[in-house]
This record gives sequence, structure tokens and C-alpha cells, in this order.
Amino acid sequence: MRETFTRCLQEEARRNPNLVLITGDLGFGVLFPYMKEFPDRFINAGISEQAMMSMAAGMALEGKTVVVYSIGNFPTLRCLEQIRNCCAYHEANVKIVCVGAGFVYGTLGMTHHATEDMSALRLLPGVTVYAPADRVETEAVMARFLTEPGVAYLRIGRGGEPVLREPTDVAGYKTGKAVPFADGTEAYILTAGGILASAVGARRLLAERGHSVGVVSFPTVKPIDEALIRELCARVPVIFTLEEHTIVGGFGGAVCETVCGFPENRARVVRLGMNDMYSSIVGSQAYLEAYYGLDDAGVADRVQAVLEGRA
Repeated sequence: MRETFTRCLQEEARRNPNLVLITGDLGFGVLFPYMKEFPDRFINAGISEQAMMSMAAGMALEGKTVVVYSIGNFPTLRCLEQIRNCCAYHEANVKIVCVGAGFVYGTLGMTHHATEDMSALRLLPGVTVYAPADRVETEAVMARFLTEPGVAYLRIGRGGEPVLREPTDVAGYKTGKAVPFADGTEAYILTAGGILASAVGARRLLAERGHSVGVVSFPTVKPIDEALIRELCARVPVIFTLEEHTIVGGFGGAVCETVCGFPENRARVVRLGMNDMYSSIVGSQAYLEAYYGLDDAGVADRVQAVLEGRA
């Protein structure tokens, strides 16, 4: 996803002379093509995320489109007050990029686990939150992310994620729309971000066990696709939400809040993700996903248990 982000950023910078990129002293390998082409529109703010975000707000209020780039929790939780007070309150044209969603930097420990960022950014008024699943969805949301006014947050992986979509799946993508992957008759798994791969794998395992489960990706978490959620709730008795993130206030919380607004709803919502806890376990992303039951097999087992009345 990182390479796709950088390529789309360069393309937009050629169209928009007011676009500026700020990084917090990292990402130089993947950002080098942009740095080389636009050296006067690139700033290394150093290891000073709060100052970086305030700088971005000031530049945006002077007419710039400012992209702020960092990893894990650094561009979100570390400078949440600056995002709230300096950027969102003033509707500044600041675009925040988190590379390393979920457990991507799992070997570095909980300080680098981005498992509360969607909750934190989603609660701020006027902030749009994107969580594409692969490079195809990333490219689809980038045009909206960079050009629509106001503060926006983009949550992506580090790179090497499986490509699960075709460009035709997301042609003409609009902010706030979900993208169906496959239909089902018993339940649907709704996902946000790269964890879509686990949902797709779980769907395959469940089909082998005799269950028909659909999958839908939500490249935009806020605003969320209320119309499609309503449609799915009328179609099946159970909706599962899946996220490499806490289930408290994150994507699953957004779906639950939406479903509560449907007086006719009879569907049950089951949230799959990190419970209300920090991970004290250190390991690769794949290892941590498996440990917390967020890999193909773990998701399939939990979905099957609900469908068969064992959970």
C-alpha cells in the first residue's frame, strides 16, 4: 500500500502546486521518489509529532494541502490534541497518513501497535477516516483523500499485502461507500483495512464446512455506508465486524451505532477484533493475528460457533 500511496501522492503533487508532504523523520525509502521530484515541498519535521501537526495546520490555513506521514500511533495518538484543536476545529486541509495499521509493526511491541487509532480519529467531528484493504482500494480512495476538503485520515499497511480487488470493483469510488466482495445467505463479515484477507480466507474455510457467508470491505469507516448496512441487516440474521483494532469505538462500534438507528432491525452484530486490552505479546503481524484469533482459521472458528449456536 505504501508504494501506491507514494505514487498517487506524486501524481496529485504534479496537479496541485500547493501540496506539501511532512514526515516525522521516517519513511525516506518509500518517500524518496516524492522527495527527489518535489524537494521544496517536502519537510522533515524530526521526531516532534505534536509540532509537526501544528505546523501542518498553520500551512493548511494559509492555503496549502498538507499531508502528514508517520507510522503506527505516532501521527494519531501522540498528537491527538493538535489534530483536534489545530486541524479539525479549524477544518484545515490536513491529510494524516498512518503506515503500519494494526500489528504491522508487531515485533516492536505495543508502543507501535496501531490498535486504537480508528476509535480516536473517528470520534473527532469533521474527520473522514479511510481504511483501504489493499493497493487497489488504496488507489481508489487516494483521489478523495487528497482532494476533498477538511481533515482526513488514511490507515494503510506497510507493503506486501495480498491484492484482493480488481480495479473494476472500485471504479468511480466515492467516500462513504462500502465495496462488496462476495455474497452469502447465513451471515456477512464486514471489514475495514487489510484484515479483509482474513475474512476472505475464513469465508473459504466456512464454505468447506457448509456455511454461506458473505464479505464486504469498508474502505471508508467515517462516514460509513449506512444504506448497505441496513440492506445486509434485512438480508441475514447475523452481521460480523472484523478489524485489526480494538472493538471499543472502532469499526465494529461504528457498525453497531449505525444498526441501533434501524428500528426495524433484527440482525445480531458480533464484533471480532482486539478486546478491551493491550497486546503484551511481541511477534510478526501474522503471528499476532493468529494469537488473537484474527487469522483465517480463527475468524472461521468464531463465525462457525455463532452460526451453529455455540457462542
